[in-house]
Amino acid sequence: MSTKAARTRSSYRCTECGWETAKWVGRCGECQAWGSVVEAGAPTLRAAAGPVSTPAVPIGQVATTESVARTSGVPELDRVLGGGLVPGAAILLAGEPGVGKSTLLLEVAAQTARTRQRTLYVTGEESAAQVRLRADRTGGVHDELFLAAETDLGAVLTHIEEVRPTLLVVDSVQTIGASGIDGVPGGVTQVKEVAAALIRVAKTRNITTMIVGHVTKDGSIAGPRVLEHLVDVVLHFEGDRNSRFRMVRAMKNRYGPVDEVGCFDLSSEGIQAVTDPTGLFVEHHTQDVSGTCVAVTMEGRRPLLAEVQALLTPSPLERPRRTVSGVESSRVDMVLAVLQRHGGLRIAGSDTFVATVGGAKLHDPAADLAIAVAVASSHLGVPPPRGAVAIGEIGLAGELRRVRDLPQRIAEASRLGFKVAVVPRGRVLPSERGIPSRRVVDGLRVVEVDDVVGALLTLDLTPPL
Repeated sequence: MSTKAARTRSSYRCTECGWETAKWVGRCGECQAWGSVVEAGAPTLRAAAGPVSTPAVPIGQVATTESVARTSGVPELDRVLGGGLVPGAAILLAGEPGVGKSTLLLEVAAQTARTRQRTLYVTGEESAAQVRLRADRTGGVHDELFLAAETDLGAVLTHIEEVRPTLLVVDSVQTIGASGIDGVPGGVTQVKEVAAALIRVAKTRNITTMIVGHVTKDGSIAGPRVLEHLVDVVLHFEGDRNSRFRMVRAMKNRYGPVDEVGCFDLSSEGIQAVTDPTGLFVEHHTQDVSGTCVAVTMEGRRPLLAEVQALLTPSPLERPRRTVSGVESSRVDMVLAVLQRHGGLRIAGSDTFVATVGGAKLHDPAADLAIAVAVASSHLGVPPPRGAVAIGEIGLAGELRRVRDLPQRIAEASRLGFKVAVVPRGRVLPSERGIPSRRVVDGLRVVEVDDVVGALLTLDLTPPL
């Protein structure tokens, strides 16, 4: 039987993200990078029917006993993964240099080895002696933990064949190269081929595979976008260099919730799970202080309390300064404009400084009201009531918009001993509008208001007439 050979034709590929096109263009259609599209020969394809390794069966007859998640030994990571490590799963962990990716994965590898399950740790960035020194410092030395310093894909696959691990850790995918493939290690073609080979082995041998990925200067995962599509779970490791606090966030998860967050403490002794991180972001004042307010934000499905501080001083400059840390400058500008226009606060001529405690980064719009309360308190020199939290998104008309997961936020504030919570009104009858409603939830007095003016009135933060 004769077959027709497919024609080989030129194609063009983006060196930044791997996007392919039939003709050359100056700008990538996927990542919008200029001058990154280069010519690459397309492989010859032959489509033909062949034998199948396993026949198709009804979905009800597919066995799931081999895909039950097991604990990683790190409770906060299990929370993010949705229960633990699933056999055959491919997990990509990305983060900035020095954030603690290798330390976390070495801890997971050591915990897995302690359960008498063989683990293979492949490092392409460090020598075996360097990893051993870190394992000695963090208590990660175990007989079932095997270590290999390799940068060749063929050698890595040989180690997998010889060790036959339950858990495979590759640190990192950008340092592993495949012979016979165009490009240097870390390039688009190399990363795609190495990742595909590792994932193929993980699926066929039911090996949980954890891969470290680098990030670009804008924080996105380096390499082709297809890398994130190939893996089952994408985790981002986040943290401030000036703080020991770290967070792992799930951006993609085929086995659990997305946008779940795990909290860790990174120190010279290793990395430890932080099951109750709220106290890290709240300052305990011994006396009433103006210019502060506590916000309740949601990180994934976990409520976190964070203190917002503001300082306003008369400015000698024609254009007053506005400096923020831990909050978005655009939202602070909007809150200041609303307070000036609807709250009756004359703050246009003041230097404004807004920051969070403990290096917390607030992206939740529900922190708007806490920012407004802190700014008003600093401007008036009047401290808000002790034990008060403010929750709510502020609109441009000064109204307070409802936020998600309000019962969980209120329950967390009550658990930590707060007494008053100012929140947006829920379902409001026309006759009730403009009149704050009060109720008590688990010992916490919840005051529902319609707008930012009502919130300031409730907290006695209104300018004198």
